[in-house]
Amino acid sequence: MRIIAGTRRGKKLLALEGEQVRPTTNMVKESLFNILQFGIEGRRFLDLFAGSGQIGLEALSRGAREAVFVDSSRDSIRVIEKNVQATGFAERAKVIPASFESFLLKETGCFDIAFIDPPYAAGLLPRALELAAEKMSPGGVLICEHGSREEPPREAAGFILRKTYRYGKTSLTAYEPREA
Repeated sequence: MRIIAGTRRGKKLLALEGEQVRPTTNMVKESLFNILQFGIEGRRFLDLFAGSGQIGLEALSRGAREAVFVDSSRDSIRVIEKNVQATGFAERAKVIPASFESFLLKETGCFDIAFIDPPYAAGLLPRALELAAEKMSPGGVLICEHGSREEPPREAAGFILRKTYRYGKTSLTAYEPREA
């Protein structure tokens, strides 16, 4: 697993191994950042269910002002911290060991971009999307990764489904503010 573009392009990242882990593939990661296009520079990025932190680190490499990594797994938090140190992004990264729900209920700041990647078919996507949507800045963008057989919510807290992109067993669904 590597960062694929930006200031840290080619930098190898650590990843957890095992059946509980499902890293985002390079093809899906590239597609995610194509969806976001050039809207990353100077933005505050949320990587929810961060795993190895590869998505938030990719955002930092591409110019995000800050990335916040949230995961409830101690093993994931250790890997994220190592990857943040190895890439030199410690000053622009916040690593939060917490459940998505406790973090989002306590967070007082806003995000410009949120990437939500809960375990597939665990039923967490609707609640995570609803809570994250409440923490978005005006004009913010939410993108969820989910199994292609899962039906994502049509809307959440003023955000509506813009488009779903399918990549085999994986899908990305982009949401935008209703007013957009």
